Amino acid sequence: MSAAAAAPDTLPPPLIRANQHIYHDYFRPEFTQALDDNILWLLDKVWFRSRLVGFEPYPQRNNPSRPLIFASNHSGMAFPWDAIISLSHLWRYLLRTRGTLHGLPRPLSAPMLSATRLMNPYLITDFWKKCGSVDATTLNFETMMYYQEHNLMLYPEGVPGIGKGFNRKYQLQRLATSMLRLSLMHGTDIMPFYTINAEYLNPYAYSFDWINRLTKKIGIPFLPITLLLLLVIVQPWAFYLALPAQLTYVMGTRIRPTDYTTKKHDELSRDELLALSEQIRLRMQGEMDAAVAAHGQHPYRWRELWQRMKENRRYFPFFMPFAWPAVFTEFERRFVKNGERDFDLQLDQPGAFWKMLWRNPLVLAYFIPVLGWIPLAIKGYRDNKLARLRKQPAAGSRASE
Repeated sequence: MSAAAAAPDTLPPPLIRANQHIYHDYFRPEFTQALDDNILWLLDKVWFRSRLVGFEPYPQRNNPSRPLIFASNHSGMAFPWDAIISLSHLWRYLLRTRGTLHGLPRPLSAPMLSATRLMNPYLITDFWKKCGSVDATTLNFETMMYYQEHNLMLYPEGVPGIGKGFNRKYQLQRLATSMLRLSLMHGTDIMPFYTINAEYLNPYAYSFDWINRLTKKIGIPFLPITLLLLLVIVQPWAFYLALPAQLTYVMGTRIRPTDYTTKKHDELSRDELLALSEQIRLRMQGEMDAAVAAHGQHPYRWRELWQRMKENRRYFPFFMPFAWPAVFTEFERRFVKNGERDFDLQLDQPGAFWKMLWRNPLVLAYFIPVLGWIPLAIKGYRDNKLARLRKQPAAGSRASE
């Protein structure tokens, strides 16, 4: 079915067609592949040790012309390493088992993640978008429903899911009704999966709305109040820190919104959409509770972590968080600044860490107490888009209503 034939009356096809440049504006599969080949595979193998549970057989589209909507819970109060590792693992899994990336989900992400370099890992310009993310606006969501090359990934709890404290771990917040509405509109199913143990990437962190309102003004969606915050002040690299929780992704049962209503999407009132969304939330909550009981009782598995570190000791220190600023910055220098392709960072070579520091002196700022934040903040807020984001609050929020 063409975009012109299927587009709803409230969003004319010309508007969608004019916005389809978002498919390829920033997404660079070769960037993601090189990033995984050089860095992410090691972080995953040693530090995060992620697992996919129930992804075989891999979900297929029920409507061949529309992407499936993969939906997961937010970990809450942590930098989104859980999303990075899930997509990295799925990337390798699909290439290994199917020889194609066609079923890979591309995420819709909070626009604030792309508004400043600071919210991109280690100040890598447009990191999220180069890896396939698209800003979660209503227009972008609708436009991506006509995307043929991949599926979609949503975190339908939205910003409240990111900022929920450890006291609300594994508690699904209200789900975006846009997910239900567009699923009904386009006749495509929702594939829930549950991210387990990511709550322990930054444990015992709590959230206060008045603090979050202040941090949002500088492009940080929330500020986790935790003992680790003291480490962030004296060691800026800890801003992106994640503890070594074993990330487990558990596939849920396919959701067909037509099983919950006989009405079309444009026949449902706002209250009816909210009620249906709550039914789906309760169903997902029950499945997630079972997944936590099965896979979330020992989030760190210290013995396994130690064994992985010993097996991969030739790559030390690059699987340790304090070395991540150096390796990510060196990757950007070679891939983006030098334009290199098919390169090997040779992380197992003696002295590799010190050579990266020599070639990338700004990395030293990550290790300077307090004052190190000055050059990092200058680079992190250069050419930021916060002002533009604040002028368009509705566009940035409606996709998660």
